[in-house]
Amino acid sequence: MEVTDANFKEKVIEASKEKLVVVDFWASWCVPCNMLAPALEKAVDSYDDVVLAKVNIDENPKSADEYAINAIPAVKMFKDGKVISEFTGVVPEDTIRKHIDKALE
Repeated sequence: MEVTDANFKEKVIEASKEKLVVVDFWASWCVPCNMLAPALEKAVDSYDDVVLAKVNIDENPKSADEYAINAIPAVKMFKDGKVISEFTGVVPEDTIRKHIDKALE
C-alpha cells in the first residue's frame, strides 16, 4: 500500500499494533529501490500477518525526515508503533525473510 505523510500514523503506526508493518522508503529515480522492490514484495507476500507499506520520500519528506532516512532504499519494520528492525540497500529475499522472522519473534 502507498503511504503518505498525511496517513502515515494511521496506516503504519496504528496498523503496527495489529500486525508487523514493513515500510519501504523509496524514490522513483532510485535504481537500487527498483531492484529491491520485487524481492521485498515477494518476501512480505509470503506472510499472512505482515503488511508492506511504501513511502515515496520525494512526495513525503516529513515521514522521511522523521525516520532519519538519509540513504535509500531504506526498510524499517514497525511493531506496536515502534521501529524494531531495519536495513538499507539491496539485499536478497532470504535476508529480508530473516529480518521479518526476527521481527515476528
